[in-house]
Amino acid sequence: QVQLVESGGDLVQPGGSLRLSCTTSGLTFSMWNMGWFRQAPGQDREFVARILYNSRTSLADSVKGRFTVSRDNFERTVYLQMDRLRPEDSGVYFCAAGPIRSDDYTYWGQGTHVTVSS
Repeated sequence: QVQLVESGGDLVQPGGSLRLSCTTSGLTFSMWNMGWFRQAPGQDREFVARILYNSRTSLADSVKGRFTVSRDNFERTVYLQMDRLRPEDSGVYFCAAGPIRSDDYTYWGQGTHVTVSS
């Protein structure tokens, strides 16, 4: 059974930092692309970051220069380092796993809450 479990969400002040983790089980982690998405209340889920199986990364324009995505294949974990957080970064953050050579995602975590507020 494949599981993706996010952690690290919290309440943080604007300008602060958080590091989200997504630990996986039940899949050959090194052979999967991993993505981060977020959803604010009343809004659609949006793409945040992606790291491919070969560690190539891409980021949404809204987070470039502030967020970094990385992976540890030994720990089967993907990370999202979020710096200089803004109130508009608030939402539920989800990680997802997708097969190589596909832009789709097959497995999703339950999400972790991030609130940026003073």
